Formats: sequence, C-alpha cells, structure tokens
Amino acid sequence: MSEDWKETPQQPIDSGFGHGSTAREVIDGIDLTGKSAIVTGGYSGLGLETVRALVSAGAEVTVPARRLQHAKEVLDAAGLGEAVSVDEMDLADQDSVKAFAQRYLAGHDSLDILINNAAIMASPEQRVGPGWEAQFATNHLGHYTLVNALWPALAAAADARVVSLSSTGHKLSPIRFDDLNFSSGYEKWRAYGQAKTANSLFAVELDRLGRGSGVRAFAVHPGGIMTELQRHLPKEEMVAAGWMDAEGTVREGFKTPEQGAATSVWAATSPALAGKGGVYCEDCDIARPTDKDSPLARYQGVDAHAVDKEAAKKLWNLSAELTGMNAFG
Repeated sequence: MSEDWKETPQQPIDSGFGHGSTAREVIDGIDLTGKSAIVTGGYSGLGLETVRALVSAGAEVTVPARRLQHAKEVLDAAGLGEAVSVDEMDLADQDSVKAFAQRYLAGHDSLDILINNAAIMASPEQRVGPGWEAQFATNHLGHYTLVNALWPALAAAADARVVSLSSTGHKLSPIRFDDLNFSSGYEKWRAYGQAKTANSLFAVELDRLGRGSGVRAFAVHPGGIMTELQRHLPKEEMVAAGWMDAEGTVREGFKTPEQGAATSVWAATSPALAGKGGVYCEDCDIARPTDKDSPLARYQGVDAHAVDKEAAKKLWNLSAELTGMNAFG
C-alpha cells in the first residue's frame, strides 16, 4: 500500500450533483466500454435504473436474481434483455450465493463494479439458514459472502469499486452484537436499522482491506423512493409515517427511481472519487456526519455508529465466523 494513502474525510466534495440529479446525468460523459458490472436486485426499482445507466455507458452488466424468469421478463420489457446477463441467486441462501459467484468467475477474469443493491425492509419475522434473522442475513451476510466469493475478480480489475446500499434506516439501530438475531423479541424496524448499519460498516472495512489491491468501497443512501422495497408495509403505516397522504399521494421530497439510482451510479463511476473510499454517500456526494441538533437529523447525514472503524472490524470478523468466508483470512 502506498505510504501517501490518506483516509477519505466524511465530508462533501462538492460533486456538482445533488438531491434531484438522475442516474443518467451523473454518468453522462463516462465511458464504461469493456467494463464489467454486477447489480443485485437489478430488475426492480433503483436496481433497474442503475442497470439502465450502466448499460447506457457501455458496461457489460450481470443481474443475479432470485426470481430468474421474472427478472428476464422485466429486463426484456425495459429493452435491456439483450444487453444484460441474468443468472440465478438468492441472497438469503449462502450456497446459492457461492454457486453464482463460481459461475461468474468461470466466465469472467475480472469485475470492475459490484453494486449491492438488493434488500428487504421491515419484513415480518423470518429465519433463514442456521436461524439468522432474515433482514441481516439477506441485506448484509448475503452480500458479504458475494463480495468475498468474487474477490479474485475484483482484485484482478485493479481499479474496482464496490457500492453497498445503506439508508437513513441505519439511524434506527447500531449492530446488536449481543443479540444479532433478535432472540429476545423481534422488532422489524430495528432489524432493518441493524442491517443498514451493517451495509455501511461493511463498506468501511472492505475499503480498508481492499484498497491495497485497488478495490475501493462506498456506502450509499439512495434517498426516499417508493419501490417494491415497501412491499411489506401496509398503506396505513406509510400514511402514519407521513410518506403519503390518505389518497396515496407521495409527499414532496421523495425521489423518482432514476433519481434514487443516481448516488449508487455516482459512487460506482465518478472520477471525483478516484483514490477515495470507505465513506457513506447521499445525494450524489459524500455525506456529512449527522448534526444531532438539526431538525433533519433523522433524515440527513451519517451517524457515528455506522462509520465506526472498530465496529466495522468487529462486524467483518463476526461475518467471517458466521459464513465461513473471508478472502483476507
């Protein structure tokens, strides 16, 4: 590792983009011809718009999907069927993740961009694998294993980026190291919060471990967007939260899917982030630490527990123990 490496400050860099920027705008002028990308959940909502932007810049995109035929139909309908490869993968199933990675490695020497986009949110209590809480297992452990299994291809790219979608949900809970799986009582929003904190901490530690191989990692808050992510939420709950009115009209401030995909695409491709990493981004820029005195503290900035380096190391080691996967072991 270069001795002149410097930690990336958790502060904006004045990217020139913002809340209303779209994926197409942030990728304008960027040529990804010859570059390879994987987008989990790339056939729905933000993922679909992320894939559309990457393809428009010339990238070769692979979309792993739990619902294989459905994914192909959606991508075909979007006019992306011939430009995108689709393969089977279930993030909640560790064996499925490893099998996808093995197939990908068999057909690709390198991987330039990996966007960990897929997620479940505020779902009813469910256990997967050896009894893991489903949101943590799907949103974090599935992507943890995917990255570690694909590490040879990422390292071979020499200048790869891994983008993990977090959210302001991280503000709802730090990592519950004493009860990851909510054995003492399940709370869907705290479980989601823990998973989103895990997504952010994962980027912090992956960047530390991977930068010597030219692999940089970022966590991203896409913004508030109405997509299939809300499928577990009754309308009454979203009205009570102020996300929409009784008629179903979404409140001002929510983004369109193309706006929501913009920060992921920016983090994955922007030349302004060259030599940077290990930070949490929002609105197409590096986010500020949360101002706890601000009335917008719940919705803006990143809380300290989601970028804590010691917590990130602890989570990585625990994830390695749980999954048996560690490319840096």
